[in-house]
Parts: sequence; structure tokens; C-alpha cells
Amino acid sequence: MQLSSASAIINAKCPKCRRGDLFANSMYGFSSQKMNTQCSHCGFTFEIEPGYFYVAMFVSYAFNIAQMVTMAVGLYILTGSKNPWLYVAALLGISVILSPFNFRYSRVLLLHWLTPGVNYDPARSKDDYKKFKQV
Repeated sequence: MQLSSASAIINAKCPKCRRGDLFANSMYGFSSQKMNTQCSHCGFTFEIEPGYFYVAMFVSYAFNIAQMVTMAVGLYILTGSKNPWLYVAALLGISVILSPFNFRYSRVLLLHWLTPGVNYDPARSKDDYKKFKQV
């Protein structure tokens, strides 16, 4: 079964085969998020070069700014308050609550959209890809 690009991104699947999981555990839980080193289906190594995921910090920063601006504007529209402590508390709260989301999807978007040369390969998504690769 072939996943669309959007569902592969939403489900955090491998950008090459769209079948293997990028992360070993759930987004929200008591353990820290652990990213797999390789795709369990096609064997693609996710960290293409040393320090590759440092770029994901910039994507996460963009997510965080967009979330904070949206929250501040929404809070102003809903409450009309000019109390700075209300905004500080709300923005820090939303930043902490959404930090696992930002961590995960900044890496997913970096792999799927922002890395040239990492494209979907239909041959890798076949059930017998590992057998095909060994022959």
C-alpha cells in the first residue's frame, strides 16, 4: 500500500519508502522521543551526515514563532486584554505544550521537503525490497 506524501508526513514515515517509522515511540509520553537511525523497511539512514538535524532547529524555531504569533493574536481577539502577564503565561504554556510536536515535525519536514535528493522511490516501498536489494 502506497501512502500519499501528506499522510507519510503526518504519520512520520520514511521519505524514501513511506513505510518505515521515523520515530520509535509516540510524540507525547513519559519517555523522551527516540528517532530511529535507519528505516526498518528500506534501510535508509535518516541522519544523512553528522549534524544533519541541527538544521531542524531552524524549522522548529519557525514553528514556534508561528504558534506564538497565532496564540497572541487569538488571545487578543478573544480577551482584548493588555495585561502582559497573561500573554507571557499563555505563550510560554503553548511553547512547552507544543515542543514535542515541534521537535518531531521539524525533523519530518526537513527530511521530506527541505532536503534535495531525498525523494520517494516506489521500488523501495515494495514488500520484497530487502530481498531485491540483496540479490
